[in-house]
This record gives sequence, C-alpha cells and structure tokens, in this order.
Amino acid sequence: MRKTALITGITGQDGSYLSELLLIKKYKVHGFVRNNFSAQNLKSFWRIRNFRNRITLHKVSIHDEKKIEKILLKIKPDEIYHLAAQSYVDYFKKIKKNITLDINFNYTKTILHLIKKNNIKTKFFFAGSSEMYSNRTKSKINENNRFSPSSSYGLSKLKSYKLLKSLRNNNGLHASMGILFNHESPRKDTSFVLRKISSSVAQIKNGLRKKIKLGNIKAKRDWGHAKDFVYAMWLICQQKKPDDFVIGTGKLHSVEYFAKLAFKEVNLNYKKYLEIDKTLIRKGDSKAKIADISKIRKKLKWKPKIEFKSLVKEMIKCDLKIYNKK
Repeated sequence: MRKTALITGITGQDGSYLSELLLIKKYKVHGFVRNNFSAQNLKSFWRIRNFRNRITLHKVSIHDEKKIEKILLKIKPDEIYHLAAQSYVDYFKKIKKNITLDINFNYTKTILHLIKKNNIKTKFFFAGSSEMYSNRTKSKINENNRFSPSSSYGLSKLKSYKLLKSLRNNNGLHASMGILFNHESPRKDTSFVLRKISSSVAQIKNGLRKKIKLGNIKAKRDWGHAKDFVYAMWLICQQKKPDDFVIGTGKLHSVEYFAKLAFKEVNLNYKKYLEIDKTLIRKGDSKAKIADISKIRKKLKWKPKIEFKSLVKEMIKCDLKIYNKK
C-alpha cells in the first residue's frame, strides 16, 4: 500500500522539496493551497511546476474547518507535514504581531483539533523554528534549551508547540516537532538575504544591475540546505514514538562570507559591488544561534550532506540560468 502524505505550505521552498522526496518514495502527495491559488501566479506555482501533475492540491481557507475536516477524512493521510506559516519575523509591529500569531497558531490548532476529534491515525510533523529561542543564547542550542522568543513568529511557533505537546502527552497524538534553523536553496524567496545576494550576483554578472545593498554583513547564521532539512522531517515521521529534534548544521557563516563566495563564482570581487545600507539593519534582529544536532545524529543517524560552499554554487548556478534568459 502506498502511503499518503498531506503537506501544508506545499508551494513553498520546504514543501516543494519535501514533495519531490515523497514522490521518489512512492507516496501519494496532497497539499493545501490558498483559495486564490493559480498556475498563472508564478510566485506560488514555480517551485512545484515540474511535478504539478503528480500531486493533488486542495484549495482551502485556514478558517474553513469543515472543508479541512472533509479533506482529512477523505484522504486519510498517513503523515501530515505542517509547514505553512506566515514567516515574516518582526519584533516591534503590534498589528503584524497579532496577525502572525493568529494565522500561525489557529491553523495549527485547527489541524490538531481535527486529528483528535476524528481519531485520525496519522503522524503529524510541525515545523518549529530557532526563533523560538532567546537572542541572548551563547552556547549551542539543543532540545533542552529554554524557549524565549523575541519575535511574533517565534511566539506563534511556541504557542503551537505547547498545544502539540499537550495533545501528545494527554491524548496520545503522534505529533513531533523539528526545530528548524536557517535553511536556504535556489527556491528561497528573494526577500531573504542569501537568495537576494545570489540573484543580485547573477544580475550584476549579466549587466542588469550595478550594486547590491546589504545591511549587517557581519551577521552570522547556522545555514543549511533545505533538501537536507526535508529529509530530516521525513525521518522524524518514520519513528514509532513522536519526539522533537533540532535540525541545523552546527556551523556558523556570515553574510559577507556568502557574498564573497557568490561573487567568486562569477570571477568578481565582492567588495566592488557591495553597498552598506544602514536602514536595512533590523533593530532587535536575531543574534547568531548555532544548532547542537547531537540528538538527531545519534537517534536518526541524520546529518547534513550539502556543504555551505556547495549551497552557494547551486544558488548562483540556478540564478545565472534565470537571468541569462533576460
């Protein structure tokens, strides 16, 4: 019997890579998309274009509990990967804070409630975040570190996790969390700094722009490749007992180092093309957090396979293809 998986956020970076992985493993793959989803809207369609005819998409509103329930009961997913979330990390804007909290928590709450209500035998994966931890954490972060989010995004993830953990402990739900550190790829949106750099480098190489504006280039992150991360998600859902795992690389790299490597790929000196814009430096921005992946390495035999330099090469190669066409 082929397994069935449901992915929320299927058109995003992680959702698209996870879909490809599950299709290779012969799953039936279903995904939730917004009611306004359209193949003509490249912003939401381009990542899944190559395998669109091999997956089943369901247009749903996160507020339409009855429709979500109907779909869950119809497809009976063996695994649910809840990746969808409003991911903008803001620290001070109260209106956006409330919206982010409501959207992210209520969506998670609805799905978990329906699993419990209908006694659906499924393995539920929740995409947590390193934003759930304090910006002041100095040591490597493992599953035992205390949560203390500084952003509305982090707060929404923590609130969702508390509900997940309660239902797991009290109602026996097979619900796990992967605490995701930063992960990138050619499928990342250009609003995120590494993809902003790789796309800008490709444009500069092709004479489409002259400079790239960046904020704090000394900022460091634990950056991995999304392909490695979605494999970890799948491994977590193969376990007999639910559990939580930190997913990262355990290595820090700076924005400047990425830029240096990216420009080197096209034989340019990054210093000639960078322009520091202090308005791009976010107040209260997240400090460098580094993952301790000892638990997932030991229990699931997982470790990242794609090196940082390989990530840079892949992103530049893909963006050069995009901007060579223009």
